[in-house]
Amino acid sequence: MAVDQVDELSEGARDERMRRWRLVLGGDEADGTGCALGGQDAAMDGALTALYGRGDKKEGRGHDRSAGLGASAPSVARWLGDIRTYFPSSVVQVMQRDAIDRLGLSALLLEPEMLEAVDADVHLVGTLLSLNKAMPETTKETARAVVRKVVEDLEKRLATRTRATLTGALDRSARINRPRHHDIDWNRTIAANLKNYLPEYRTVVPERLIGYGRASQSVKKEVILCIDQSGSMAASVVYASVFGAVLASMRSINTRLVVFDTAVVDLTDQLDDPVDVLFGKQLGGGTDINRALAYCQSQITRPAEAVVVLISDLYEGGIRNEMLKRVAAMKASGVQFVTLLALSDEGAPAYDREHAAALAALGAPAFACTPDLFPEVMAAAIEKRPLPIPDAGNPANGKS
Repeated sequence: MAVDQVDELSEGARDERMRRWRLVLGGDEADGTGCALGGQDAAMDGALTALYGRGDKKEGRGHDRSAGLGASAPSVARWLGDIRTYFPSSVVQVMQRDAIDRLGLSALLLEPEMLEAVDADVHLVGTLLSLNKAMPETTKETARAVVRKVVEDLEKRLATRTRATLTGALDRSARINRPRHHDIDWNRTIAANLKNYLPEYRTVVPERLIGYGRASQSVKKEVILCIDQSGSMAASVVYASVFGAVLASMRSINTRLVVFDTAVVDLTDQLDDPVDVLFGKQLGGGTDINRALAYCQSQITRPAEAVVVLISDLYEGGIRNEMLKRVAAMKASGVQFVTLLALSDEGAPAYDREHAAALAALGAPAFACTPDLFPEVMAAAIEKRPLPIPDAGNPANGKS
């Protein structure tokens, strides 16, 4: 009896394995599974085939791998409903991006009915922003609603932690030498009084106390977010706009948001609404980092209290040597300069390694940063302590 049960389980496991391979391979005559699908499996296979096809067509056998979504919004909307039925949301978003990229469905996103059917995420927002100028008026209201939903979700996820982290950093950056007990910075106090160590008592006599000040509500720091708006930086633009709005809501930080391609646009006056900021951009075009940094440099009033965050893949179309001279000059004046190759969950994009190495040599290491890490990076910059750089073995960050 036990042997029969083992055989039955093994046969069931083999069937399940063949079923999965059949779904992966797509049912070509040569897939070798011999497995037929029915019911929900057949419908799932149809949704996959519509996007990924059945494999490359080979002479004498197999089927032509071709998209089955058609060039109409209704057929795509039905397909979007199907994939939400059969796959989890994380997979749905991947398939949506693949459909846009592989099948050239960007034009369909200009139709309100299509937008209403799509599961919105940061990547979809980036696509909509790239289509902004071509978008008909009948679609813009729907597009803004889609973008607003994504932005509001990001703000809920990121705002509270960002404000808490940066408020603490602002407080700690205001050092005082006669602190109250609960304001004493014990690490710095001990370090400053090591000469007063008493071995017989195994203790340090704190001759001089160092404490945390409490940041007042007046402006203490200047933060300039300088964002490359080339097409490859779409996700970074979305996240940076959300963070810009969060920083602008803190009265102790004077926040400025600057976007650039070959031109430079200051969107600071729109920071109260990240959606307006996003629709005020035009993704694409060339890149002139030097011109953008020249503008940022002109806006700095208190260099010792300023943080400049350049978000760019560093493919410079302007004057390279001038760009590096500007970064060196800002750092020499006391500005904390941060270079982010990306502000997204996807790691570093392709970037100019020569420029990254040159910035690292100036003490401005370039690295990719996730949205969750960004508050810590900003807190370190505000406190003028080493940045929490991920992947210290990355040559772009100046460490080996």
